[in-house]
Amino acid sequence: MRRLVSETRVHPSELILPLFVREGVTQPVPISSMPGVDQHSIDSLKRAATDAAEAGVGGVMLFGVPSIRDATGTQATDPDGILNRATAALVAEVGDALVVQTDLCLDEFTDHGHCGVLDEVGRVDNDATIERYVDMALVQADAGSSILGLSGMMDGQVDAVRTALDEAGHIDTAILAYSAKYASAFYGPFREAVDSQLSGDRRTYQLDPGNRREGMREATLDMSEGADIVMVKPAGSYLDVLADVAAMSDIPVWAYQVSGEYAMIEAAAANGWIDRRRAIEESVVGIRRAGADAVLTYWATELAGWLR
Repeated sequence: MRRLVSETRVHPSELILPLFVREGVTQPVPISSMPGVDQHSIDSLKRAATDAAEAGVGGVMLFGVPSIRDATGTQATDPDGILNRATAALVAEVGDALVVQTDLCLDEFTDHGHCGVLDEVGRVDNDATIERYVDMALVQADAGSSILGLSGMMDGQVDAVRTALDEAGHIDTAILAYSAKYASAFYGPFREAVDSQLSGDRRTYQLDPGNRREGMREATLDMSEGADIVMVKPAGSYLDVLADVAAMSDIPVWAYQVSGEYAMIEAAAANGWIDRRRAIEESVVGIRRAGADAVLTYWATELAGWLR
């Protein structure tokens, strides 16, 4: 009876698995703050993506961890850079079984850890950064990425990337706009996952956690610029923003269950304080109930197996 009258359900195809690929490694490297999650070699990355596809997961979101970083993140636009090589490898391996997506941001590739190019006084230069994003978009699309995850929160990034993709003939490459991306403490473990070089914070270009209406405004702007999907990030602490955006959006709305959300549940479960499986399932159902059409979660493959 409960199953018959359930209002919110989760299907494996509504789950997206974030994956990290690290240059220069031959075996998976465990991420200590995210038990069960690894930085992958290209070979282990392909195995993880194959497992996700076999479980029915809808897509993977790929992040690159390069060996060399510099002020403008030149490895991000090198066709032979780790992210772009890995993208091509995944498309060849599993591209017919799930959607291969890529993170489009400079923070993994810069020696200062910010999401963009810095000006002479150390501030992120919005317009100079967008020029780099355009170059990244074209290289990632050439590598075969089906959806570009614009996560840098620069003003005008969606419009610039959409225009460049269309002019280059990549009319079928979709844009996922990280529209309501908040300056959150819950990103902490992700810093280890991508070996971030950041000192300080990103509050000048990510949203204030206290601002609900601003999340709606940012999503509306990205939709007007041609986004195909909009994102709310993090998920669990911003369900009100997610519900607001979902209520007004006529395009898909996704949410990212971030590293800190993952780590807290894993830590509590490891201590025997909560039922791990029930907590995972409940956390994702809550995100779906608030209005997310799909959820990026590090439990995607495991959860998809339970659901099937």
